[in-house]
Amino acid sequence: MQASNSTTESESLQASSAGMSSTQSSRAGTSQSAPAKAKRLLKRKADSPKDDKKKKKKRKTVKRTVRPNYTIQEGEDMLLIISNISSGDSIWKPKRKGCKKKKGNKKGKSKTSTNKTKKAPVKVPKITEETADKNVGLSMNADSFDHWGQSLPIEVLVKIFQFAIHQDGAVPFLCRVGRVCHLWNGAASSPVLWRSVSIGYCWIEPGKTQLPGTEQKIRNTIDWLAENRLSQLREFSLCHWKKQVDYVIQKVSQSCPNLHSLKLSYCTGMTETAFQSLGADCRSLEIINVQHSEFNVDGLVSFLETYGNQIKKIYFTHSTKSDKLLSTLSKGCCPELRLLEINTKLDGGYCQLPICIQALQIGCPKLQTFRLMNVTPVPKMIRNTPSSTSGFPMLEELCIATSSHSFMTDSDLNNVLHGSPHLRVLDLRGASRITATGLYALPFEKLECLFWGLYFNSNTMVASKKGVHMLAQKWGSTLRELDLANQPFSEEDMEIAMGYLAHGAGVDLFRSLNLSGTKITSSALRLLITQTPALKYLNLSSCRYLPRGLKRIYHGQEDIQLLLDKLG
Repeated sequence: MQASNSTTESESLQASSAGMSSTQSSRAGTSQSAPAKAKRLLKRKADSPKDDKKKKKKRKTVKRTVRPNYTIQEGEDMLLIISNISSGDSIWKPKRKGCKKKKGNKKGKSKTSTNKTKKAPVKVPKITEETADKNVGLSMNADSFDHWGQSLPIEVLVKIFQFAIHQDGAVPFLCRVGRVCHLWNGAASSPVLWRSVSIGYCWIEPGKTQLPGTEQKIRNTIDWLAENRLSQLREFSLCHWKKQVDYVIQKVSQSCPNLHSLKLSYCTGMTETAFQSLGADCRSLEIINVQHSEFNVDGLVSFLETYGNQIKKIYFTHSTKSDKLLSTLSKGCCPELRLLEINTKLDGGYCQLPICIQALQIGCPKLQTFRLMNVTPVPKMIRNTPSSTSGFPMLEELCIATSSHSFMTDSDLNNVLHGSPHLRVLDLRGASRITATGLYALPFEKLECLFWGLYFNSNTMVASKKGVHMLAQKWGSTLRELDLANQPFSEEDMEIAMGYLAHGAGVDLFRSLNLSGTKITSSALRLLITQTPALKYLNLSSCRYLPRGLKRIYHGQEDIQLLLDKLG
């Protein structure tokens, strides 16, 4: 090394002396051009010994960063270590820098460039998992990692995945964890985990057309899932699909004989063929949800007429052809129906639905839940239908809630509930023409939830302005949730009602109270809060009879206890 350095220094000194002589000769009057001088000056600067020493020093100080052979992902309460090494690759090999030769003019090259010493090849140390782990402070190697993966029982991992998919769903969680390692792939492919699947539309942006290749990829994916994962599928949801809905439904129905529930959300294009495929292949199907979706109504009607005996729950959105579905149900095509829900968009305005309650009571005698979400029923009569029936003897929940005006009267409500002694939930939000006297005359005695809030600006159409204390007296021992938002009951009536609730037999289980916009007073409120230890929600916004600073929503027992301290 000393000999080579001395040789290099002598050569550089000779080059510098030659440069000095050339400059002297040019000053003496030799004929040389200006560009030639500039080139020689640049060469002298590039070949100076100081620059060479600086470059060598810089090259010595360069450090190669060590890339660990695993990735650490932070979760809510754990660290997940995922290996980055495949089975055929045991070490990390850094990418070699490009060694392309610089193109330049041969004439412009100086002689000193040919005299440069050749650099010895730099040996890149092999970075194994042991060296990587030492640098990050963890003692883990490939053998221990594989041993951990092989020693963990797959049943335990499947159980862990069950908790995860219960919260986040099977897709795409199982598709992602199946790429971690062989053990996780085996656990993620267990058919037990694929009993409830929801597939959203994620191939292209909404509104864009599909290319033929994309359509084929979608079909291949559905085929693979149906053949390899969905053998025990029971609940299937399809969301935001505008094309190939028929293909997906037919493929799922053919491969999943145990299908129990089907949900289409914001989908279009389901035809009568798909409904017939469901009926022929899925004899365990009991739940159909086609809300906010466009489908062939005649196909669904034909399906209910043929296979309606097995259907127990139906959800659909109000449309111009809703009469066909209601008439089909009223004819008794679904005698085992337990739940019927009809909804529409909240911003859809006033929505009326002509319905014959008596015919529906005859056709669906086992109905337990009847919901009309933002839909106002309009009574109508059908020929050869008795004016009075036994009602819904098994009904437990009735929801006729709307964000606008509802013209339902006490008589209309009595026609629905006169034969329902087991009702537990009654939702009449927006029903301004229902009175407290009409509610008090209903036959059920164990009502748990009463939602009777008014969510529109005008109070001119409110019919019930007194009598809330009768309802509190009747259901004070069983009520768990009460909503009286914007009801114009007097402060005296509200105080008597709160007294009945505070001294009821079930006051220890009372948990939710909405008094927004009412005439509740501080004394009545103090009496109720002191007697309801389980109260977790209290809405006092816009209560003009309360002091300033107290008119807000309270969440949790601690927040409500602070309110009680302020009330004294």
